[in-house]
Formats: sequence, structure tokens, C-alpha cells
Amino acid sequence: MTSPDEGRTRTVYPFDAGPLVQPVDRRAVREYARRLRAEGRVTSMFGSPQAIIGFVIAGVILLFVGTSVLGVFASLVFSLAQSNGLAAGLAALLPTVLVIGVIALAVVLIVRAAQGSAERWYRLDWFARANGMSYLPQFGSPGLPGMIFTQGRSRQSSDLVRGDRPRFVEFANYRYVTGSGKNQTTHKWGYVAVKLDVPLPHIVLDATGNNGLFGSNLPLAFDKDQRLGLEGDFDRYFSLYCPAGYERDALYLFTPDIMARFIDNAAALDVEIVDDWLFLYAKRDFSTLDPATWAWLFSVVGALLDKLAQWARWRDERLADGAAHAAHAAAAASAPPASGPAGPAGASGPAGVPFGVPTTALRPPPGVAAPGRRLKRGVPWAAIIVFGVLGLFWLISQTGFLSLFFR
Repeated sequence: MTSPDEGRTRTVYPFDAGPLVQPVDRRAVREYARRLRAEGRVTSMFGSPQAIIGFVIAGVILLFVGTSVLGVFASLVFSLAQSNGLAAGLAALLPTVLVIGVIALAVVLIVRAAQGSAERWYRLDWFARANGMSYLPQFGSPGLPGMIFTQGRSRQSSDLVRGDRPRFVEFANYRYVTGSGKNQTTHKWGYVAVKLDVPLPHIVLDATGNNGLFGSNLPLAFDKDQRLGLEGDFDRYFSLYCPAGYERDALYLFTPDIMARFIDNAAALDVEIVDDWLFLYAKRDFSTLDPATWAWLFSVVGALLDKLAQWARWRDERLADGAAHAAHAAAAASAPPASGPAGPAGASGPAGVPFGVPTTALRPPPGVAAPGRRLKRGVPWAAIIVFGVLGLFWLISQTGFLSLFFR
């Protein structure tokens, strides 16, 4: 699709990637990390049961691997030392050396991990301030209305970079956990959250370019009857879902110039509009120390911000009856007595509103009627069928039935 606004001037938003790559003062990094911990803005490396369990597991693995490697080395030393009569002394010394070596290695790895986290916090804070934004290392359970924020448990946003000019925008990484035991999975996302001027219908743009073997990579499936085909090449890049009855509203919001912006800048991202938020999702970290990633994200957001202002004019006509009723009630409450100069008793203007009430009062207020607030969920039949066939094949194979055909 050719962009209708090709050649027009776009707003250029500041972008300074220097803090991500320039040398840093190690003492300043340590002081910054100390201040974060003192203010409670970051948790200790051992501040959660998951972290403790992770360190225990890593310690056991490190102990096993380290002992195995050092054991091989010890056996070689023994074989060389036997001819000199040193085997007895080494046999007494080696267990102590093994333990000290493993502990020292573990300490070095933990310290390096802590230093890496501290430097990342420092650089991202520096980067945010250089670009007129603010930085927050961690934020548990952000409570945003997007689909990824309602899944699983242990929800955590991290490395949040926020700005409020010309509107609130948040870049962050996000994690949540599903399942338990051996089936426990940590889901990793990057997201951009953009505050809109008014609530809009629930609309999802499922990017076709990042779908997997079993279809969409989104955590939720939506009823296929809600899919809306749009003109041009848009359907090659996105599957658009909108609530039934809101097709005209989706066409009003996604004009050709806005569709072109999404194709040109956000084709690799899934998009969700819900309440008064716009979310961009991808299964990768967004808030990193990679200048190329930030340049891309800033270009995407900058391209969309220029067009989002026109969405502020949208109103849900389904709320018009409520607006008319409210105007009628307000006019009736403030109407003069019947003998006053207001005209014949009971006289009314358009849509049953009494004379004297401005027609602009009939314009629906910002908001979305109940049917448009959330899409209807669907069932991921393709994935269910594939896993069902695999499960059935495994079950049959356990009975020995297949041996009748494969000998």
C-alpha cells in the first residue's frame, strides 16, 4: 500500500542513544544501585522465593559440574604424583580445594550478575533522562487492561521508560508465569503502552508476520466472526478483530493513511486498542541496551502519535440515547413553570428534547457501549486438533497396536 501522506512532514521526536553505549563511572553505578535498593525501588537478588529456588538450582548444577571437572583434573594429578609419593597429601587437600574453587566461582558469577543489573539500571535511567523521560526499574502487577496483563501469576513489568509529551507512553518488558512444577512456563513480552484521548472499541490487530506453527502467538484467541477485512494490502499484514456491530467504527478509525502507518512501521508488532489505551506487543524485550531497538521503537511510536489525535473525535452513537435522556431530564428539572414564557407546555425539539436545549447536548459523551468494550473469546481449534492428534498417536503407541503394522 502506498502511504497517502508520503512526502508530508512528520514530527521528529528526540532520540539520544549515547547513554546506552558511552563509558560509565563505576562508582556512580554502584552509588545509583545502592540508592535504588535503599529507596525500595528494586528488590534484592534473593527477594523472592523464585529467585532463591533459582540460585539453589544453579548452585547445585555448578557444584556438580565443577566437582566433575575438578575431579577429572584431580585424577590426572594423582596419577602423576604417585611416583613421587605425593598422592596421600593431595588426597587430603583436594576436597578443600574443590569446595573453595566452586564457592569462589559462584561468588564471582553472582557479583558479575549484580554488577550487570546495576549498570543496566544506570544506563537506562541516563537514557530516559537524556530523552526527556523517566525510568522505573520494576513495577509489579501493572494492572493495565491489555490482554497480556490478565494472564498467569507473578506478573512483573521491568525497565519501564516513561514519557508524557505529547501524550503518556510507556516502554517496558513484562513477565508472567503459567503452569506449575515441570509444566511451569515463564512468558516474556515487550510492550509499549500509549494513552489515548478517549475510550475506543476493543480492537486487535494480530500481525501475521509473527504467527507460529499453530497460528497466532497472542495469549488469547478471538471469535473468527469478529474478523473484519480491510481494503488494500492491510489484510496481508494484520488480522483485524472488532466487536460485532462496530465494523463502521473500525473503518472510521482505520482510515487509509492510518493503515499505511501501521503497515510501514508496526507490521512486526501485535496491536491492541482497549479502553483508552493502545498497546504494541512482541515476544521479546523492548527495554534493552541496544540502540537499534530503541531507534526502531521511537520511530514506530513517533509515526503513530501523529495520527492518534484524530481518534479523539470518535464517539459511540449507541450512547446517544443516553445523552438525549440525560439532556431531557436536565431540561425538565430546570424548566420554568408552565405559565412562563418558555412556550407551549410539553413542546419539544428534535429527538424529544425540550425547546431551549442546545442540540450539541445530544452529542454522545466519550465512552464505549457495553457490546464494544471487549471482544468475544474464541477457541484455538488448530492447536487443539494438532495436540489432540499427537496425544492420540502417543496413546495408541503405548498399547502396542502400531506394532501390528510396523515390524
